[in-house]
Amino acid sequence: MSIPAESFFLSPGFNGTLQQQIQTIVTEGILRGRFRPGEKLPSSRALARHLGVSRITVSLAYTELVSSDYLTARGRSGYYVSPDAPVPAALPRGPRATPDGIDWRARTGGRFSAHELAAKPSDWRSYPFPFIYGQADPTLFDHQNWRQSALRALGRRDFDVLTADFYERDDPMLIEYILRNILPRRGIDAEPEEVLLTMGAQNALWIAARTLAGPGRLAVIENPCYSGLRMALAQQGARVAAVDVDAEGLPPERIPPGADVVFTTVSHHCPTNVTMPPARRQALLARAAAEDFVVVEDDYEFEMAFQRPAAPALKAFDHEGRVIYAGSFSKSLFPGLRLGYLVAPAGFIREARALRGAMLRHPPGHLQRTVAYFLSLGHYDAQIRRINQAFRRRRTVMEEAIRAHGLTPAGGGEAGGSSLWMRAPEGVDTAELALGLRAQGVLIEPDVMFYAPGEAPRRFYRLAYSSISQNRIAEGIARLAAALG
Repeated sequence: MSIPAESFFLSPGFNGTLQQQIQTIVTEGILRGRFRPGEKLPSSRALARHLGVSRITVSLAYTELVSSDYLTARGRSGYYVSPDAPVPAALPRGPRATPDGIDWRARTGGRFSAHELAAKPSDWRSYPFPFIYGQADPTLFDHQNWRQSALRALGRRDFDVLTADFYERDDPMLIEYILRNILPRRGIDAEPEEVLLTMGAQNALWIAARTLAGPGRLAVIENPCYSGLRMALAQQGARVAAVDVDAEGLPPERIPPGADVVFTTVSHHCPTNVTMPPARRQALLARAAAEDFVVVEDDYEFEMAFQRPAAPALKAFDHEGRVIYAGSFSKSLFPGLRLGYLVAPAGFIREARALRGAMLRHPPGHLQRTVAYFLSLGHYDAQIRRINQAFRRRRTVMEEAIRAHGLTPAGGGEAGGSSLWMRAPEGVDTAELALGLRAQGVLIEPDVMFYAPGEAPRRFYRLAYSSISQNRIAEGIARLAAALG
């Protein structure tokens, strides 16, 4: 590997000759680990041209560095970092800029970090019993066909998609597949100008919140709800009202007057898994029409309906254009994909597209085309079938273990999904329970993740079976039961 000449900069305030300064740049680069043994230095001609000094100055500096074993000369090939050069730890770090002189919280207001998402352990895969939600199981993913789709997207035929700036547009091939194959499964009929690709569901919800829930507006959310939505709304300056869900999801009659936008997970509530029945869906749409508010529908996990067919999306019954639909490939493919979409009337999508363009223009073209190939060649449907078969088996094992140990489910999930919502015995703080279980290799998600700070009942927790192998579920549940006493 060659070290570019652009890595060298002369400091006007250096106390010494140009030759000495070049030597210092090289020695500090080696001692701090930036220049590594075997890497080639710029030629004396190239470095002299870059720094605006004579070539003999660079040559003398290199010769001196060879004599002190920092560099080695290889005939006509050039100069390289010596394998015998001092190790990086030999030089203490010099003075660095510190944040002590600037109060960044005062300058930024701390309005973003105050609402950070609850973090899962970064080494969660090292835990033997990870009942955590939203992570992929590599044993269920079709690596071979994903690789083939990615290679196909890298081909000469798709060069423009790979390299061009779409500005605010999206890959027409992926949009076409979403319109003709994904949305009809949810009962949704849409046109290309009514779809916008996003960097996952979180980005979709943020765009919707930013567009619809600014200062002075009233946004209604479910309680409990997805913590990322609460964070997105907190950054918009809107008033937020939380409505407690029941066994049928969000009760439309409890939505406070004056609402501008209502966020809901109709088909698969987060985190309780309950599904809103048809009559309540119609009541929600009727109230939206009567009081002139819009609804943002987060339709996550609709593909994971292995117990019974999934009900059509709320958007399927929207005849006035009041529903903004958010979907994602993160759960059906893998969360690191970060690719989702919004479906809404063209007027909303026009504004959302402009907002997205100010942030990131569009998701990477190669990523869009890879997903388009993966979907259009039938690999996506095969992937969904494989996941559903595995989740059905895992859920059966989990439910059997839960019954055997007398644990108490608290939510719905009749259609399927990838988790169960549970209730702990009276007097058990599930946040403390979760911390104690980590020492035993068990990861669960306490209810504090889904409520506003200080409002969680601390009696509920979520058990996901998406990230844990089937043969570990029973023992993990046994350890959980033992911790509950």
